[in-house]
Amino acid sequence: MPLPPADPAVGALPEPRRPTRGVNVGRVRVGDGAPIAVQSMCKTDTRDVDATLRQIRDAHSAGAEIMRVAVPDEAAARALRRIVAQSPVPIVGDIHFNHRLALAAVDAGVAKIRINPGNIGSPEKARAVVDRAGEAGIPIRVGVNSGSLERDLLDSSGHVTARALVESALRHVDRLESWGFRDIVVSLKASDVWRTIQACRLFSAASDVPQHIGVTEAGLVLEGTAKSAAALAVILGMGIGDTVRVSLTGDPVDEVRVAWAILSALDLRRRGPIVISCPTCGRTEINLRDLAERVADAVRDCRIPITIAVMGCVVNGPGEAREADVGICGGRGSGIVFRRGEVVRKVPESELLDALLDEVRALEAEHGGVSQAPT
Repeated sequence: MPLPPADPAVGALPEPRRPTRGVNVGRVRVGDGAPIAVQSMCKTDTRDVDATLRQIRDAHSAGAEIMRVAVPDEAAARALRRIVAQSPVPIVGDIHFNHRLALAAVDAGVAKIRINPGNIGSPEKARAVVDRAGEAGIPIRVGVNSGSLERDLLDSSGHVTARALVESALRHVDRLESWGFRDIVVSLKASDVWRTIQACRLFSAASDVPQHIGVTEAGLVLEGTAKSAAALAVILGMGIGDTVRVSLTGDPVDEVRVAWAILSALDLRRRGPIVISCPTCGRTEINLRDLAERVADAVRDCRIPITIAVMGCVVNGPGEAREADVGICGGRGSGIVFRRGEVVRKVPESELLDALLDEVRALEAEHGGVSQAPT
């Protein structure tokens, strides 16, 4: 049967990145065509400087490029100075309700502040925060969530809608710009996937302000990963998004790993290997699940952007393995090792992991033995 004619109304996916203005979050460029930055948020009590720094360093090792910390009180604000001084990544101060905490966060040296201008106080208080951020040369993220929408927008729509989220964001952007402040990032987040997608799309059509994207309150690791991947694939596929956070009820390291996995799956950024593995079936004659998990764990610190295939049988295995940079294909108690389409050797099942890692190390050596920065 011949293919139907191409539909000119259907564009290529993913769409080109939509142009946005750029801001600097410390040494990380956000917007203006810069790589999509990965960030997370600390789950620790900010007043516990040592615990907070440990979590920041762990997240950084997993690939976090920006970290946000809550600033709920003056003690947390005082702790910020030590955290900022020792953090390996730029720190964002997250403030609600108290504009003095926002001022203290700026004075502590944060690289960005996140506020909701609707709950930071009077226009005079909001203006004081904006002026202080401008003097410090740091951007402000206007965070609009479904749980913090202004009362008049809720009353007019009857409930949280994507359009109401966008109207709130544009209202705050207009206010900041009327005060001469343009170093702005906006986030429009709901716990509903489609509402989040629609809000990001509508805002992108109306403004060149860079967007921080994600699904808020996405849930536990399994459910939150599914919701985040569903939303982010659509949003990023439309060319929208300059920095991303996956919000999970769990460790920030999980948030960062999932974010990178989504960007890698969409071929937007790479940080180290992609491991592909077959789902297994009745034809599989080696312990493939265990082997795939051991491979993924063994290459976690590898930084070269390669594809590793772990396949279980001769149906699709050889073809998939040949498409990867390195791969293995299992048989009855043994397997074949491939490297860039060529069979390297056949080894017993017990030696497959070591044989595969030998090939990975050889590729690392070809790259000079130096970890490669994310692309």
